[in-house]
Amino acid sequence: MDYSVKLDAAIQKLHDEGRYRTFIDIERRKGHFPHAVWTRPDGSEKEITVWCGNDYLGMGQNPVVLDAMQEALVAAGAGSGGTRNISGTTVYHKRLEAELADLHGKEAALLFTSAYIANDATLSTLPKLFPGLIIYSDALNHASMIEGVRRNGGAKRIFRHNDVAHLRELLAADDPAAPKLIVFESVYSMDGDFGPIADICDLADEFGALTYIDEVHAVGMYGPRGGGVTERDNLAHRIDIINGTLAKAYGVMGGYIAASAKMCDAIRSYAPGFIFTTSLPPAVAAGAAASVAYLKGAQELRDQHQTQARILKLRLKGLGLPLIDHGSHIVPVIVGDPVHTKKLSDMLLEDFGIYVQPINFPTVPRGTERLRFTPSPVHGPKEVDKLVHAMDALWSHCALNRAELAG
Repeated sequence: MDYSVKLDAAIQKLHDEGRYRTFIDIERRKGHFPHAVWTRPDGSEKEITVWCGNDYLGMGQNPVVLDAMQEALVAAGAGSGGTRNISGTTVYHKRLEAELADLHGKEAALLFTSAYIANDATLSTLPKLFPGLIIYSDALNHASMIEGVRRNGGAKRIFRHNDVAHLRELLAADDPAAPKLIVFESVYSMDGDFGPIADICDLADEFGALTYIDEVHAVGMYGPRGGGVTERDNLAHRIDIINGTLAKAYGVMGGYIAASAKMCDAIRSYAPGFIFTTSLPPAVAAGAAASVAYLKGAQELRDQHQTQARILKLRLKGLGLPLIDHGSHIVPVIVGDPVHTKKLSDMLLEDFGIYVQPINFPTVPRGTERLRFTPSPVHGPKEVDKLVHAMDALWSHCALNRAELAG
């Protein structure tokens, strides 16, 4: 077996399909976000504006967060020194978990190194706690949820995206006595649409199912204190397990679940993805706790974020671009071809200093390749004008059809 040839073939396949992913080397500079410096492959530098980042509210440069991290770094050093069970639980981790439990109105929260790990570890562990568990998973759930459901080895049912009637059919067809779990998201990050939370909770009540929601693209940005769409719609109390991230709106790193004290204790005790992973550095936990606390009282920042998203969508719609708009902060422009998507991304970066990463299969289905823009409160009128003018010029240049709006 020539392993090198196999690797070459696998990588070449991605190039041939136009979906080979490249890293864009950027240097974020404190106080200048969303502006950054791009280092080209030849070593030269170019000033750019980041339009695809997940630091939705600019909290990665907020002085409150930076001060908390610096204070913890000086006080506690760099790393945590171990897993949570072996010397890796500090006052900073406990403080963060308390902030998160309070954010969602739950008894407890459990911190992981990422929301991906939180989803994977929790969903793959639940069948150990509830033998015979049947998991009902939305067809467009994030890869981390899919992986967790797949790895648990139990029964699973996939319901059509946001199709409550199909979910009902699947629930009704199974043994009424079997334990059940419905797994879905509040904001789906590729199209920016919302899950039918209330309707799913009604079904869960009717069929005696637990509920698990991923609020990764909503925490910090929706609800009066940033508790997500479940808080905004006064539904958090009807959700058994809430998953969230600290690496997007909160601008730091890490993931978590918030649930009952018993649920968190059981996951803590049985999930290998929690037990055998070194805990987050104290400075990271301190910064995240400060960010969560700060955003609980920062409704003005959330309002500014939504306003910027509405402005950008309105401007892009005015160009006749195929934009999906479900009322969230996600701004996807459908290109529909991986080669064109990559070409547009490259030209935006090189010619206009606008950085937006192409989104291709398998992140989205083939034929729905897109550019996904993530406006923030620090993307001002000048940045929006420049982006709109660039998209207008390049869409025509690439001879792409200005189809009817996709949504």
